[in-house]
Amino acid sequence: MSLSAEEIERYARHIVLREVGGPGQQRLKKARVLIVGAGGLGAPLLQYLAAGGVGALGIVDDDEVSLSNLQRQVIHHTTAVGRLKVDSAKDAIHRLNPHVHVESHALRLGEQNARALIADYDIIADGSDNFATRYLVSDACFYEKKPLVTAAVGGFDASLTTLRPFENDAAGRPNPTLRCLFPAPPPAGSVPSCEEAGVLGALTGIVGAMMALEVIREIVGFGEGLVGRLLLMDARSMRFETLRYAYDPDNPLTGVTAPR
Repeated sequence: MSLSAEEIERYARHIVLREVGGPGQQRLKKARVLIVGAGGLGAPLLQYLAAGGVGALGIVDDDEVSLSNLQRQVIHHTTAVGRLKVDSAKDAIHRLNPHVHVESHALRLGEQNARALIADYDIIADGSDNFATRYLVSDACFYEKKPLVTAAVGGFDASLTTLRPFENDAAGRPNPTLRCLFPAPPPAGSVPSCEEAGVLGALTGIVGAMMALEVIREIVGFGEGLVGRLLLMDARSMRFETLRYAYDPDNPLTGVTAPR
């Protein structure tokens, strides 16, 4: 899949990077990425993937734009209030980069549709705002053998990691799953929602951009990604910390007692 003259000029700052170059930009153009959630994390994630030349972006979200979204969901404009987020985001992406093909999925992911939808993409990026969806997406990506970039934000803190549990590491050990970190979601109501606790808008922009960086890294293949590493951010002190985590043989998804 060759790049047109206009695309070569558009992506020139990528192409001159030795770690990306023309071949890397072509891999981006060929890639199909599914973004779960067009909200605080999904907004900057979509913008940077579109600007960077990912060829096809799928967007899953069944919500409409509300005025309270606009403090952080920067892909949507005031005039989009009341519209489906997938439609608003699609229009914004086309304004940003007409070379990107956008596939809108105005639906809620569930057990009955997650695996079939995820199977149609090369890589998944989850910016959803609830534990049930995060675990659903993580499990579905394992079964469909799709790499997953997943992040979560609180009021002033955030976490980010990449999951490839269907592969082994360089030493032949299984890569960890989300359930190696957290075997099960917390009890319903034990963690306040964004609506209840609030969230710093600029924080979602930072983390969404880092998600885009991880997705691009997974597609192009440079540097060291976040497989087996959990990136933590504290916006109060502007502190970043990276923790290593490993496969847990007792995890309920891929552990030794997990159903086969």
